[in-house]
Amino acid sequence: MGVTKQLLAEEVYQRVGASIIDGTLPPGHRIRDAELAAQFSVSRMPIREALQRLERIGLVEMYPSRYTQVTEVSPALTVKTREFAGYIEGAIAAIAVPRLNPEERTEAAQRALGMTDALEDGNAFSATRWAFIQYLAERSDNEIFRTVLDETSMLLFRNLRPWSLSAAEIDRMRTIHTQLAHAILAGDGSAAERLVRAMHLVD
Repeated sequence: MGVTKQLLAEEVYQRVGASIIDGTLPPGHRIRDAELAAQFSVSRMPIREALQRLERIGLVEMYPSRYTQVTEVSPALTVKTREFAGYIEGAIAAIAVPRLNPEERTEAAQRALGMTDALEDGNAFSATRWAFIQYLAERSDNEIFRTVLDETSMLLFRNLRPWSLSAAEIDRMRTIHTQLAHAILAGDGSAAERLVRAMHLVD
């Protein structure tokens, strides 16, 4: 029974989180336990567990015995999230790049260049950037980084949705991606770290 409740709570967590990320549940939207319980055909216990978990990562704020509300994303929060992403993802690159074998370096370099094709589409850029970092994290030989990414992925995606690039930043990003690909092929973790930070406008 305990395992079943955990699985139900995980499903609710993932589905509600995805609805927040894609904007189906926008900032300020009020979520009620009873409505979710009816929607998922479950008791309120896994609903509360999922919402408490979403509150811990900052996607919702709970008002006991009243409702749960999707949190707002201020411009300042987007900047802070971008800064966090730049440093944590830069650290992943620093560790992973020197550990890649030749075939993996080629693949990672191609993924770095592939991010350029998505620069003018915010959602596509987020998706390709995330796929690139996940590729490195999976080959970093450090499960702690993978755990951190898993736990923060929803928060990063949601908080970075408002981030858009100016024309000048897009041109700069193309140069960064090219330099990043070269750093990966050279196995230069320090350069890759610096460039991943720059990719998030963190210098």
